Amino acid sequence: MSRIATWRLALRVARRDALRAKGRSALVVAMIALPIVGVTAADIAFRSGEISRAEELTRLMGGSDAEFVRTVAGPIQQSPDNSESYTDDWDTPDERTPEDITGVLAGVLPPGTELRTNEMARGVVHSRSGLMSTTVREVEPGPHVEGMLTLLRGDFPGADDEVAATQAFLDDSGLHVGSRLRFEDGDTSYRITGAYELPGDLGADEVLARPGAVLPLSEEPFEVTYLADVPDGGVTWDMVMAANEHGLTATSKSVVADPPPDDQVPLFRELGRSEAWANDSPAVVAVAVVVVSLIVLEICLLAGPAFAVGARRSRRQLGLIGANGGDRRHLRAVMLAGGIVLGAAAAVIGLVLGTLLALAARPWIEERTGSRFGAWDFRVPELAGIALLAVLVGLLAAVVPAIGAARADVLESLTGRRGVRRAGRALPTVGVIAVVLGVPLTLVGGLMWNSAPAVAGGAILTELGLVALTPLLVGAFGRLGRWLPLTARLALRDAARNRGRTAPAVAAVLAAVAGAVSVATVIASDDAEARGEYVAQYPEGTVTVNAGGRDGENLELAARLAEQHLSVRTRADLSTLAPGPDGSALLVKPEGAECPLWEAEAESMTPAERRELQEDSRCAEGSAADMVAVAGPELLDVLNIGGPEARAALDRGDAVVLAEHLVADGRIEVAVFEEEAGYDESGGFIRPPDRTLALPAHVVEAEGMPLGYGAVVSPETARAAGTEALVVDQVLMSTTRTPTGEEEQALKGAFSDQLGEEAYVYVENGYKGDSSLGLLILSLAALVITLGAAGIATGLAQADSEADLRTLAAVGAAPRLRRALSGLQCGMVAAMGVFLGALSGLVPAVGIVLALHRDELDHWERGWDEGWGTLESRPELYLELPWGTFAQLIVVVPLVACLMAALLTRSRVPLARRAG
Repeated sequence: MSRIATWRLALRVARRDALRAKGRSALVVAMIALPIVGVTAADIAFRSGEISRAEELTRLMGGSDAEFVRTVAGPIQQSPDNSESYTDDWDTPDERTPEDITGVLAGVLPPGTELRTNEMARGVVHSRSGLMSTTVREVEPGPHVEGMLTLLRGDFPGADDEVAATQAFLDDSGLHVGSRLRFEDGDTSYRITGAYELPGDLGADEVLARPGAVLPLSEEPFEVTYLADVPDGGVTWDMVMAANEHGLTATSKSVVADPPPDDQVPLFRELGRSEAWANDSPAVVAVAVVVVSLIVLEICLLAGPAFAVGARRSRRQLGLIGANGGDRRHLRAVMLAGGIVLGAAAAVIGLVLGTLLALAARPWIEERTGSRFGAWDFRVPELAGIALLAVLVGLLAAVVPAIGAARADVLESLTGRRGVRRAGRALPTVGVIAVVLGVPLTLVGGLMWNSAPAVAGGAILTELGLVALTPLLVGAFGRLGRWLPLTARLALRDAARNRGRTAPAVAAVLAAVAGAVSVATVIASDDAEARGEYVAQYPEGTVTVNAGGRDGENLELAARLAEQHLSVRTRADLSTLAPGPDGSALLVKPEGAECPLWEAEAESMTPAERRELQEDSRCAEGSAADMVAVAGPELLDVLNIGGPEARAALDRGDAVVLAEHLVADGRIEVAVFEEEAGYDESGGFIRPPDRTLALPAHVVEAEGMPLGYGAVVSPETARAAGTEALVVDQVLMSTTRTPTGEEEQALKGAFSDQLGEEAYVYVENGYKGDSSLGLLILSLAALVITLGAAGIATGLAQADSEADLRTLAAVGAAPRLRRALSGLQCGMVAAMGVFLGALSGLVPAVGIVLALHRDELDHWERGWDEGWGTLESRPELYLELPWGTFAQLIVVVPLVACLMAALLTRSRVPLARRAG
């Protein structure tokens, strides 16, 4: 029989078997199709969400031909797509008005061109609950804004007393179409005529008005663009270059679609074309390959036992094929054809369901990403590759059962007897070699080489080695049965004796748990690193309030609101030492107190000399603080700075200084400027101070001082120094307990009602990790896969042990024995897989953590060696084991598997005469 005829017959047999055993076939198809559904949906969603350049330009300028932006006062050069620009004069102020720019463009563009301004500014409006800040856009509605603004309901404004608003603004403000909108500084109200959205930014708070209707009531526009509609042909490259001569950059649809040659682009002729960044680094590719490989391995390990069940149920059929002249090649073909048939079915189902999932999930994805999809993009080659992957997975899952079926004795297959085959030594030997090579490669690749491919290769080599060792390890576990009760001993010895069905299920659990443990360990280590590196601004529970630059009366009102809503223990008002509203008072560093790394000579220092300074207090983070805070002893109480000695020093007129290098001969020097002062390139003052103050100093160690302050003096000392009117900058409060989230929201609501959103409150909550949800999801995913793999192994064990169970029932075994035996078989498989998976998952996790630490260490060393990382401390290695996840996997998962298998197994079995 030719190969084609063999495979045609094998495929017919496989299709017939799949239809006969619908339950088993559906199980295999579901296993293969489930990831195919996810990959298909992700591919379609990603490609559809990846908008084209033409769609991007439509969202930028709507139906207009080009968008012009005033950039500089003089000539400028740009790339055809306006992604790059260059000029010699960025600093010359451009005082041209929009009318001036419109006149310039009228001379550049052909007659008949329609020009429209698109102005945006920030404004404060009245909402349902108070005041809120929003973006105000003024542009003439019409066809030219289609694609840039999408009308959802109602109409765009048609008169000067009408506005439209984005849906996000309506949701945040509590207003609706038909409501009246009023600005903070104006008496005119505007009727909201419609709701719209920005396709590229669904979360944008924005109000749309006609030109000149609203912007006089808001701040100065932060962005003004000019939309041009040219009668024929669009805006050409010559027009763009003409606009560049007047300091305008342009984005033209026709130029982007048909860019000029590089020799016609002045920017490229003079500076050359910038190299594009590579989209995918080798490390990303290596990780992607490993992830895909492990997913394929997991599916094969899960589906493999199901094919083994089919092979066991089809033993007589396969024996008949062998008895009628079929050789091992034909038997293998029949089993492999089953994998192809089920894989093809899974491919079709997965592609259809994945497409439907992408269609159904589109609104949810758009809301989460904040951007609308472009046109649906179905990449046929990619979808065909996904379908081929499903067929390949089905084929690979059937390989091991096919080999086993081909080796089966024909007579044993026909009579239903099972022979005993000794396990080979080749597979365990290969597994040992893979583990011995993979573990060091992973660890050395992470810590010494900082190589993602080495870590990835070592991790997958280690896991494949453990999979190869699984039959040997299952046999080793079987030796523990002598110390177990009867039922547990029967379950464990049955699992060890029938390694052909036990080992794939254990390996499937191993792979799933290994992945969960790896990710959980990396998440826990990242969380430990974040906790270790977290630097609190203030002691935990401290509340700071300011009014966003508003006057002191509003700040006092904000502070009283905070005292009403929070459990405040101590309040401290903080001012800044200054002779007047336009002056400043700055600490003068004594000679030799400046960090050598900030001196001009630092460039000539050797890396060794730089590293010697990393522990020097002069170079510590925050050592450049030069302002003087004015507050009473209560500030020291709030921030836990110093002790009774520091409070006594403040009361007697001394300055409490936060860094010893600022003190010389027991005193600090303060330079007082009647007008704002500044520093030159060498770190000195631009001009001499108007006067200096010398204050006795009391040095304390503190880490919780507001940024920029190096010393604290009392209000009496400040007034004696010539500061008569102290303006409170912020209020700090200690609390009896850390405010809850509800209390913070209530306080911010009170601020919004009485002050507007510019009032600001900060609560020091300490470090709050957010890894618990991710770890729980990993545990649940591992639980589901474990239950599936262990359930398959249990079902196969029941099919194999049916005759033994009937014998047990015949000799008087209690009916519950069958239920207990099934539960323990499932629990044993789960326990072995979880234990081996937990050990296996630690290898790649440690490698990844070491690689990340090595990367941080290299970055830190390079920063100190080159002089640009002088404030960073040496990174520490954080390796945290997720003990909670370990407990859930090692204890909870096997127990759940055992209980579920016991509950779903029938206690009674009908008696029948044993075959043979």
